[in-house]
Amino acid sequence: MHEPRTLRVTDPSVRGLEEILTPDALAFVGELVREFSPRLDLLLEKRMVIHQSLRNGALPDFLDETSSIRVSEWKVGPIPADLRQRRVEITGPVDRKMVINALNSGADVYMADFEDSHSPTWMGTVQGQVNLRDAVDRTITYDGPDNREYKLGNKLATLMMRPRGLHLVEKHLLDGSRPVPASLFDYGLFIYHNAKKLISQGTGPYLYIPKLESHLEARLWNDIFDYSEDALRLPHASIRCSVLIETILAGFQMEEILYELRERITALNFGRWDYIFSLIKFLGHDARFVVPERPLLPMTTPFLKSCSVLLAQSCHRRGAYAIGGMAAQVPIKSDPRSQEAIDKVVADKKREASEGYEGAWVAHPGLVPVVKRVFDDTSPESAGGNKIVEVTREDLLRVPEPKISEQALRANVAISLQYLESWLEGVGCVSINNLMEDTATVEICRAQIWQWIYHSAKLLEGSTITRKSFRTTLHQEIAKMSTRAIQQAHETTNYKTAGELLDVLVTGDGFPEFMTLLAYDYL
Repeated sequence: MHEPRTLRVTDPSVRGLEEILTPDALAFVGELVREFSPRLDLLLEKRMVIHQSLRNGALPDFLDETSSIRVSEWKVGPIPADLRQRRVEITGPVDRKMVINALNSGADVYMADFEDSHSPTWMGTVQGQVNLRDAVDRTITYDGPDNREYKLGNKLATLMMRPRGLHLVEKHLLDGSRPVPASLFDYGLFIYHNAKKLISQGTGPYLYIPKLESHLEARLWNDIFDYSEDALRLPHASIRCSVLIETILAGFQMEEILYELRERITALNFGRWDYIFSLIKFLGHDARFVVPERPLLPMTTPFLKSCSVLLAQSCHRRGAYAIGGMAAQVPIKSDPRSQEAIDKVVADKKREASEGYEGAWVAHPGLVPVVKRVFDDTSPESAGGNKIVEVTREDLLRVPEPKISEQALRANVAISLQYLESWLEGVGCVSINNLMEDTATVEICRAQIWQWIYHSAKLLEGSTITRKSFRTTLHQEIAKMSTRAIQQAHETTNYKTAGELLDVLVTGDGFPEFMTLLAYDYL
C-alpha cells in the first residue's frame, strides 16, 4: 500500500466508533480516498456538464461511442450459488432490529441499506456498521422494549449492502478539510470488516450500487472492487454487485453498465420513483416533460414500461438477472383494505414476472410469502421474457399528459413533510398511509411540486399552481400535523424545519440536485 491519507474523525464520542473505525480500517478507507477521490471528483464534474447540456435542450440518447458493446456478443460472469434464486428481496435500514428481522424474513436476499432508507446521522451510520459486522459474525441480538429477544434463526437471507451514492459525503470524517465520499466510507468499512468472513462462510461481499448516471461511474466501481481485492488479498471477482437503474441517463446505458462490471455484476434492478425523479431533474424545465400526479404513473405508463422491458431484455441477453421494483405496502391485518393492497401487489408482480423478471423487492416481511408465491408460480419458459421488443429513444421519453388534482398536490406536500420530519429525527424509513416510504418518495414528491410551480401547471379543479398556492397548502399541512403531534403528546417535532426545507426544495427557479445534499446540513 501507499502511505495512506490521514483522516480525522470530527466526533469520536459515538458509541461503537472504536470497534469500527479502527486504525487499520481507517487506513483502508484512507487508501480508497487517496486512490479514487480525484477520479470521483472528475466524474461528478462530468455529471454537471451533462446536466447543463440537458437544461440547454439536449435529450438523453443511446451513446454512439459504445454501440460496439451493444451489438457484440458477450456475457457477464457466472452468478454465485447464493444469488441464483432472487424471487423476493427485502430492503430496509441497518438498525439492529431490522437487520435481524430482515435476515429471518424468509426472503432470498436482504439488502442492508445505508442509502435511501437510512437517515445518515453519525450514530446511525456507525451503529449500522456495527450491526452488519455482528450479523456476519452471527452474534447479533436485540432486546426490545417489550422484553422480547430478537436473534438470528437457522435459515437466513443472503446479505447485500447498499452504500450511499457517489454524490454524497460523510461529514464526520475529514480528508484535510474535505469530507470523505460517503460511498467510499460505507463501502470501505463494510468490506474491511466483513469480506473475508463472508467468503469463509461460502457467500461473499455483495453490494447494491445506487444512483449511477453513466457506464463510466460503473467502471469506477469496478476499479474500486479490483483495488480492494488486491489490498485485502481477497480472491479475484469475489466482490459482486447488482446495480439499480434509477436515473434516466443510466436507462440509456444499461448494457454498457453490465459490460463495465461484467466479471462482478449479477443483476439490474428498476427503481421507479427515483427514475421519474431523475427525469424531472434532467428534463423538468421542458414543458414536454411535465409529469402527471403519482397515482397516474403506474409501471404500465409507456416510458416506464419501455425502460422495464429494456432492462429485462438487456439482463437476459447478457446473462444477468432482472429484479423488479418495490412493493412498499405494509400489511395491516385489522384493516379491511389490506387485501385490496395485497391484490395490487400480486397484480404488479405478475406483470413483472410476465416481462421476464426473476424477482422483486418488498419493504415488509409480511409481503415476502406473497411475492415469493408469484415468482414461484411463473417459470422462465412461460414468462415471455424471451420476446425481443425494440425500445427506442422516443419510447423512453414518452411522457403522458400532465393531469394534476388538488388532492395530489396536497398529498405530495403532506408526504414530504411527514418524511422530512422523520428523516431529521434520524429515521429514514417511515410508514405513511400504510406504505413504507424512503428518500425516493420525497424526491419525486418535491420534484413534481417544483415542476408544477415552474410551469404554472393547472389543477383539474381549474386553479394554477404557484409559489403562493403551494405555501398556503404547506402552512395548512404543517398546522394539521403540529396539532396532531400535540394531541398525541409528541414532545418535539421538526415540522417547521421540514416545511422550511421543503420550501427551499420546490420554490427556486433552479432545481436542487438532491434533497439529501441540502438536508444533511440539518443533521
